[in-house]
Amino acid sequence: EIDFKYLAFRSDVSYDIISKVPFVRRDLAFLLDKELKVGEFLEGIFRELKNKNNAEMIKEIFPYDVYEGADLPAGKKSITFRVILQEFGKTLEDVVVDDLINKQQENNFNKRKFIEYIEKDDLKKYLSDKKNVSAVIHMGAISATTESNFNRLLQSNIRFSQALWHWCTQNKVPFIYASSAATYGDGSVGYDDNESELDKLSPLNAYGYSKHFFDRWVQLELSKNQPTPPQWCGLKFFNVYGPNEYHKGRMASVVFHSFNQFKETNQIKLFKSEHPSYADGMQVRDFIYVKDAVKIIIFFLNNNDFSGLYNAGTGNAETFKALAEAVLINTKGQPNDIKYIEMPNDLKGKYQYYTQATMNKINSIGFNDNFMNLKEGVTDYLESYLLTSDRYA
Repeated sequence: EIDFKYLAFRSDVSYDIISKVPFVRRDLAFLLDKELKVGEFLEGIFRELKNKNNAEMIKEIFPYDVYEGADLPAGKKSITFRVILQEFGKTLEDVVVDDLINKQQENNFNKRKFIEYIEKDDLKKYLSDKKNVSAVIHMGAISATTESNFNRLLQSNIRFSQALWHWCTQNKVPFIYASSAATYGDGSVGYDDNESELDKLSPLNAYGYSKHFFDRWVQLELSKNQPTPPQWCGLKFFNVYGPNEYHKGRMASVVFHSFNQFKETNQIKLFKSEHPSYADGMQVRDFIYVKDAVKIIIFFLNNNDFSGLYNAGTGNAETFKALAEAVLINTKGQPNDIKYIEMPNDLKGKYQYYTQATMNKINSIGFNDNFMNLKEGVTDYLESYLLTSDRYA
């Protein structure tokens, strides 16, 4: 804690503006003479930078690692310096890219601050002369688990992602993209985000397969020592729910559908179970509130020396019945307002009865934000958005 009353009477305290832009870390290795002192080298660096443009963006430089192995030339040592870069005079300037197939989608970014909107089909032309992009966050896809036109999935979920990967590689831009927990299939081999286990996965639907295909394609590029973006992260999102999903129709979250059902009929309908191990309503999913999903994206934007596939869930699975009960608590409903209906034919055999992200991998690299549990997330969603006159975030 900071005691501002104490600070107010200090004459030796100065204040700096807090940057609105995430810092960037870069590790740079130099081959130097063994006799050269680190301090002398840094003094030379700072002298060179003194009158350079944007030198003020360098917040800190410090030695991070020293290597003096036998494979280095005689009399040489390798020193890695960590450079912390941060812009203080500007805010991030976002460019929104979307494929507006529903007029409702415009409301999703009406409250966002961005400098330009680009139609998906115009993105290639737009990027052809752009050299100052700080990161590409690629969340767009055909996400319908019932999509049967694989050519559409091929173009939107695979070829488009590959094109962005190549552009980020050529222009040395970090690339964060949405994979999916649908790649895990029925979960029979677990939910471990280990790249070496990808070949064991068997998605249950074409959407999941399209995401799995791209994940495997990335690994194939790595195995062939092909160039990659300076940072790449595939985020295996589990069951995301929250504001601004209203255009998704049938593929919107169960939270959203449950709220609408109760509003219209005073009932919430859940699928009956066709699995002997799960009673009706006791199917289990790892539900993650969209605000918590965004925390994971921001973590990787701020820590761009980490790459790989990472689960994006909470690590705590809860039942669909618990979800419906959370909705009912906020809409003054009763537990007996939950009704169970037959599962649609196009979902039979393609339905995940249990998902739960293992979060050890992302936690091991320093991600330690707390997530809302299902009841907390549903309450925020309803009270802050769905039950208000303006439901958009």
